[in-house]
Amino acid sequence: MTLKRPGFWIASVLLALIISGCSDQPETIKIGATVGPHAQVVEAVAKQAKPEGIHVEVVEFSDYISPNAGLADGSLDLNSYQHQPFLDNFNQNHDSELVSIGRSILMRMGIYSDKVQRVDDLPQGAQIAIPNDPTNAGRALLLLQDAGLITLADNVGFQATLQDVTANPKQLDFVEVEAAQLPRSLQDVDAAAITMNYVMSSGLNPSDQGIFLESKDAPLAVMVVAARAEDKDNPTYQRLLALFQSEATRAFLQKTFDGTIEPAF
Repeated sequence: MTLKRPGFWIASVLLALIISGCSDQPETIKIGATVGPHAQVVEAVAKQAKPEGIHVEVVEFSDYISPNAGLADGSLDLNSYQHQPFLDNFNQNHDSELVSIGRSILMRMGIYSDKVQRVDDLPQGAQIAIPNDPTNAGRALLLLQDAGLITLADNVGFQATLQDVTANPKQLDFVEVEAAQLPRSLQDVDAAAITMNYVMSSGLNPSDQGIFLESKDAPLAVMVVAARAEDKDNPTYQRLLALFQSEATRAFLQKTFDGTIEPAF
């Protein structure tokens, strides 16, 4: 018995060291994001989190449903790629309880033109291209109303259609175009309402060609960081949200996207 005790003691010490070593490993948080700018922003946050002992694994997706499905089933801890109305719609259709824990970036729809510098300079009868899909068409019409170009029927919101236009002082001629083709349409129309993802992919410059942008509080422009409802106050997640909203992230957005994607904080 006495001969076995030193070995037992050594084994116990080694086990304690192993357990202690494991506890020093960085905590891993899986964050889902769609390929492109959203994933790039999460990567920037991951770099900031590493010195704080938080290891962020970025899980990229090429569709808009899987990041929420993964968050709902627990295979992801957070995601960052969507606006609040999309999140609300997912919850309604999938009986899930996902919540926003805070704002991340802005991706604003804008009115773009190669022919005029201001919306007031649009001539009578100007041709305006808008997206031909229902969601973005309604968003474009609300944007045109905010710009003072048209008036819509009360309370139509993002469901607005051309039939809801109640006043059109300049007799604007609306041309419905597939969203991806809107940047190319600028050579043929006076202006076009274009979402930021297609502004970026086409190389348009919001500062030079954007004549009116959505408000920084527009619901479809503000992207959020989402978690499961029961985890919304998780201290680690709240710390990551602070990194999404840090000055380092603000600097990254300016350097990387040069005004196309802005901080929403």
